[in-house]
Amino acid sequence: QVQLVESGGGLVQPGGSLRLSCAASGTIFRVNAMAWYRQAPGKERELVATITSGGSTNYPDAVKGRFTISRDDREKTVYLQMNSLKPEDTAVYYCYAPRVLTADYNFLEVWGRGTLVTVSS
Repeated sequence: QVQLVESGGGLVQPGGSLRLSCAASGTIFRVNAMAWYRQAPGKERELVATITSGGSTNYPDAVKGRFTISRDDREKTVYLQMNSLKPEDTAVYYCYAPRVLTADYNFLEVWGRGTLVTVSS
Protein backbone atom coordinates (compact mmCIF):
# COMPACT_ATOMS: atom_id res chain seq x y z
CA GLN A 1 0.00 0.00 0.00
CA VAL A 2 1.07 3.53 -0.74
CA GLN A 3 -0.06 6.45 1.39
CA LEU A 4 0.35 10.21 1.30
CA VAL A 5 0.07 11.92 4.68
CA GLU A 6 -0.20 15.69 4.92
CA SER A 7 0.73 17.79 7.93
CA GLY A 8 1.31 21.41 8.86
CA GLY A 9 -2.17 22.86 8.52
CA GLY A 10 -3.72 25.12 11.12
CA LEU A 11 -5.02 28.58 11.91
CA VAL A 12 -3.00 31.58 10.74
CA GLN A 13 -3.67 35.30 10.54
CA PRO A 14 -3.90 37.09 7.21
CA GLY A 15 -0.42 37.89 5.96
CA GLY A 16 1.06 34.96 7.82
CA SER A 17 2.85 31.84 6.60
CA LEU A 18 2.48 28.10 6.85
CA ARG A 19 4.50 25.19 5.54
CA LEU A 20 2.66 22.02 4.58
CA SER A 21 4.38 18.66 4.25
CA CYS A 22 3.29 15.52 2.46
CA ALA A 23 5.14 12.29 3.17
CA ALA A 24 4.79 9.25 0.95
CA SER A 25 5.08 5.82 2.53
CA GLY A 26 4.78 2.24 1.41
CA THR A 27 6.46 -0.01 -1.09
CA ILE A 28 7.54 2.80 -3.39
CA PHE A 29 10.16 2.58 -6.09
CA ARG A 30 9.76 6.12 -7.39
CA VAL A 31 7.39 9.05 -7.04
CA ASN A 32 7.14 11.08 -10.23
CA ALA A 33 5.25 14.37 -10.46
CA MET A 34 3.43 15.58 -7.36
CA ALA A 35 0.92 18.29 -6.71
CA TRP A 36 -1.06 20.17 -4.11
CA TYR A 37 -4.78 20.82 -4.52
CA ARG A 38 -7.21 22.61 -2.26
CA GLN A 39 -10.95 22.62 -1.73
CA ALA A 40 -12.78 25.44 0.01
CA PRO A 41 -16.26 24.93 1.49
CA GLY A 42 -18.87 24.85 -1.26
CA LYS A 43 -16.27 25.02 -4.02
CA GLU A 44 -14.65 22.55 -6.39
CA ARG A 45 -11.18 21.18 -5.78
CA GLU A 46 -8.56 23.32 -7.51
CA LEU A 47 -4.92 22.92 -8.39
CA VAL A 48 -2.48 24.90 -6.24
CA ALA A 49 0.97 23.78 -7.37
CA THR A 50 2.76 21.06 -9.30
CA ILE A 51 6.33 19.78 -9.35
CA THR A 52 7.83 17.32 -11.80
CA SER A 53 10.38 14.64 -10.99
CA GLY A 54 12.98 17.02 -12.40
CA GLY A 55 11.93 19.86 -10.11
CA SER A 56 10.03 22.04 -12.57
CA THR A 57 7.16 23.86 -10.90
CA ASN A 58 3.92 25.47 -11.96
CA TYR A 59 1.32 27.61 -10.16
CA PRO A 60 -2.02 29.18 -10.97
CA ASP A 61 -2.20 32.96 -10.88
CA ALA A 62 -4.10 32.92 -7.56
CA VAL A 63 -1.02 31.71 -5.64
CA LYS A 64 1.90 32.59 -7.94
CA GLY A 65 4.54 34.56 -6.07
CA ARG A 66 3.14 33.56 -2.68
CA PHE A 67 3.33 29.74 -2.67
CA THR A 68 6.37 27.56 -3.34
CA ILE A 69 6.34 23.81 -3.90
CA SER A 70 9.48 21.75 -3.34
CA ARG A 71 10.43 18.13 -2.88
CA ASP A 72 12.95 15.95 -1.09
CA ASP A 73 13.14 12.67 -2.99
CA ARG A 74 15.37 11.03 -0.40
CA GLU A 75 12.64 11.59 2.20
CA LYS A 76 9.82 11.05 -0.35
CA THR A 77 8.30 14.29 0.85
CA VAL A 78 6.83 17.28 -0.92
CA TYR A 79 6.39 20.67 0.71
CA LEU A 80 4.19 23.71 0.15
CA GLN A 81 5.49 26.96 1.60
CA MET A 82 2.62 29.44 1.77
CA ASN A 83 3.36 33.11 2.42
CA SER A 84 1.21 36.25 2.50
CA LEU A 85 -1.82 34.13 3.23
CA LYS A 86 -5.28 35.54 2.57
CA PRO A 87 -8.69 34.54 3.95
CA GLU A 88 -9.56 33.17 0.50
CA ASP A 89 -6.73 30.64 0.90
CA THR A 90 -8.81 28.91 3.57
CA ALA A 91 -9.39 25.34 2.43
CA VAL A 92 -8.51 21.71 2.93
CA TYR A 93 -5.20 21.13 1.16
CA TYR A 94 -4.59 17.76 -0.49
CA CYS A 95 -1.40 16.14 -1.68
CA TYR A 96 -1.62 14.23 -4.96
CA ALA A 97 0.71 11.87 -6.80
CA PRO A 98 -0.74 10.87 -10.17
CA ARG A 99 1.81 8.19 -10.98
CA VAL A 100 3.64 6.39 -8.17
CA LEU A 101 5.80 3.46 -9.27
CA THR A 102 5.64 0.74 -6.65
CA ALA A 103 8.36 -1.77 -5.82
CA ASP A 104 6.50 -4.44 -7.78
CA TYR A 105 6.39 -2.12 -10.82
CA ASN A 106 2.77 -1.07 -10.68
CA PHE A 107 1.66 2.53 -11.20
CA LEU A 108 -0.75 3.99 -8.66
CA GLU A 109 -2.65 7.27 -8.44
CA VAL A 110 -2.69 8.40 -4.80
CA TRP A 111 -4.43 11.19 -2.86
CA GLY A 112 -3.76 12.24 0.69
CA ARG A 113 -6.58 12.82 3.17
CA GLY A 114 -5.98 16.53 3.44
CA THR A 115 -5.01 19.09 6.03
CA LEU A 116 -7.11 22.12 6.95
CA VAL A 117 -5.71 25.62 6.54
CA THR A 118 -7.73 28.46 8.04
CA VAL A 119 -6.71 32.06 7.43
CA SER A 120 -8.56 34.35 9.78
CA SER A 121 -7.99 37.15 12.26
